[in-house]
Amino acid sequence: MIFAVLLPLLFACFIPFLSRFKDKVHTGIFTFFIPFIIFIYFIRFIGNSFEPIRHTYRWIPSLNINFDFYLDGLSLLFVLLISGIGALVVLYSIYYLSKSERLGHFYVFLLMFMAAMLGVVLSDNVFVLYTFWELTSISSFLLIGYWHFKERSRYGAQKSLLLTVFGGLSMFGGLTLLTVITGTTSIQAMISQSDVILQSNYLPLILIFILLGAFTKSAQFPFHIWLPDAMEAPTPVSAYLHSATMVKAGLFLVARFSPIFSSYEWFFIIVSLVGIVTLCWGSYMAVRQTDLKAILAFSTISQLGMIMAMLGFGTKIAVFAAVFHILNHATFKGSLFMVAGIVDHETGTRDIRKLGGLLTFMPMTATLALFGTFSMAGIPLPFLNGFYSKELFFESTLNLSNATSTFANGLVTIIPYLAVFGSIFTFAYSMYFLFGVFAGPKQLDQLPKKPHEAPLGMLISPIVLVLGVILIGIMPNSVNGSFLAHAAHSINSQFQSQSVAFWHGLSTPFIMSLIVIGVGTLIYVTRDKWANIYQLIPGTRSVNNIYNKGVSGMDTFPHKLTNTYMSGSLKHYMTYIILAIVIGTSTIMFLTNGFSINFSDLADITIIEMVVVLVILIGAVATIFANNNLAIILITGIVGYGVSILFVIYRAPDLALTQLVIETVSVALFLLCFYHLPQLRKRDEKLGSKTLNVIIAISIGSLMTLIGISAHSTNWYESISEYFIEKSLPVGGGKNIVNVILVDMRGLDTLFEITVLGIAGLAIFSLIKLRKNKEAE
Repeated sequence: MIFAVLLPLLFACFIPFLSRFKDKVHTGIFTFFIPFIIFIYFIRFIGNSFEPIRHTYRWIPSLNINFDFYLDGLSLLFVLLISGIGALVVLYSIYYLSKSERLGHFYVFLLMFMAAMLGVVLSDNVFVLYTFWELTSISSFLLIGYWHFKERSRYGAQKSLLLTVFGGLSMFGGLTLLTVITGTTSIQAMISQSDVILQSNYLPLILIFILLGAFTKSAQFPFHIWLPDAMEAPTPVSAYLHSATMVKAGLFLVARFSPIFSSYEWFFIIVSLVGIVTLCWGSYMAVRQTDLKAILAFSTISQLGMIMAMLGFGTKIAVFAAVFHILNHATFKGSLFMVAGIVDHETGTRDIRKLGGLLTFMPMTATLALFGTFSMAGIPLPFLNGFYSKELFFESTLNLSNATSTFANGLVTIIPYLAVFGSIFTFAYSMYFLFGVFAGPKQLDQLPKKPHEAPLGMLISPIVLVLGVILIGIMPNSVNGSFLAHAAHSINSQFQSQSVAFWHGLSTPFIMSLIVIGVGTLIYVTRDKWANIYQLIPGTRSVNNIYNKGVSGMDTFPHKLTNTYMSGSLKHYMTYIILAIVIGTSTIMFLTNGFSINFSDLADITIIEMVVVLVILIGAVATIFANNNLAIILITGIVGYGVSILFVIYRAPDLALTQLVIETVSVALFLLCFYHLPQLRKRDEKLGSKTLNVIIAISIGSLMTLIGISAHSTNWYESISEYFIEKSLPVGGGKNIVNVILVDMRGLDTLFEITVLGIAGLAIFSLIKLRKNKEAE
């Protein structure tokens, strides 16, 4: 399985080279085969006899972090959606994206995202899951901001990154607590210890942290605000990320950890309440939108809320309805995003106020939209898969068990009514999308381009998805026992099977569907008469305003604070830094009784050491009075070489050698740099300024001296020096202990220090080059 996960990343390395031939062969043609191969590989696991599969690949075994891939019914469902929809999106993008676009960038980002999503749904190790989780945030940021020259694209990309990374860090906290409590990094092992987790005092904190990660990723209220702004991405991105993959990662997370939390009443309360509120709010706001992709964005929010609510219910029928609707939503919503892209591509606008009457110009596209919107609306027709899962949703709201708390019981009572309310607006925005674009009077003078039907290549992908809508609708049980039942069983182990049929008689769920159609039709027809309500709810109060003010405040407040001390004086900056070190360190040392003086067990001091120290002191003091650049550097070098002599006297030749090398290189570099700098000039300072300088110098010097003496005088912890002496030769393969520490035992630290120096060197080189370019101009 690791090859399936890494295949998109490996192929992404070749995309920059393949994109050079984009004028002859569209880069998407090469890319198409990657998700298609992955889909073919995993589809063979579908069957009644399917059993979970585990593969482990060692990564960081010392920290119990390995690539533990676990394929069960739930992960199989998501893997097939990621790869199947991915293949169709790439095929669609070949005709949607012009060859003049930065195709190399686009497909690298897309493959990166695909690999990240595969890693999320297949990982059983919580820290590997988190790694892939954050990779989805980064790659989606790049995809949403693909058209970076648009201000709205940059805004949407930034918003999605801030919210999803915030949620990811929260989730990381929850996963870390789970690891500490259970002593394992395996999700399946955690599930087997669910009793231990449920009895933990940290259970509420764990639940909140993990749900924050899920809610931000799946655009649940009030974290839904990033999804509409993410619609600035190219339509293939919206069809992929925002219908079938990224936004469902949060649903996957909740589903994966449901076996642990489902018996915890607050899990039901929080997840069900957030889900049902998101359903209602998303569907209500969708009717307000005028941009086609914005309508679909809020419709996606509402559909995700419905699925989240069903996962919160946790009953067998609710879990099955959830996984069924995850599949159904991917088919009809993916096709509708592609339809919106086709309309935009062929008319030059997504503004529904300028559209209308396109049925005669785009009959194939209108037909695809008809099936997609009717399925999304849950219209009771036997060839629409959306109706089946919608009716199961209604049934699940009516079969919630009584809870122990009054609040939970009240929630159980109102959930069916809220489900109907949200579904009414779902029906209304579905009809609004369909008839607003393809029916009504033509407005050709409002369109930037003369409308016409899309090329066949662009229609293939939505056709395949609509065929999925129809085939699942006609034969719903064909994907039941061999596919969906395994996914539902992964969430609720008590689930065995669920028969799906179109007609159950005049049942309560069917009556609820009829109410939705009747009232929804009335809502749609009278939209212009009641639309003013949006001026009241939400009016000027919105989560977006809170976000914008928060982000603006994070920028303006630090800016104002910084201006209070940023004077442009290096002397002031050094004063602030040194005072902060002195005050902070002294306070901590004092509060922890860190100051200690003990002169026992010291080596004898001879006249040689005293002379060397005297020379060092004279050199240090002489730097204060020297006015010549080169003289200061040479005197400073005397101090360093004096320290080297002390190392030799006290039998530390390795330290002496290291000090000599560093001191020689430093003096040489300083001489080279200061040769080109202006000569030092004596500064006329007031007595108060000089006094402050003396106080600061004495304070920092005294503090460092006391710390050094205290470090020698205390023995709070066992010294690690014996470990280095013992392991330097057998483990590091070197007799020079200092070098072994720097190169082997602290190799990563040294590597990062070198990296920092390299980055600083590149920055200096860039500044010099920019200055020369300006001078040349």
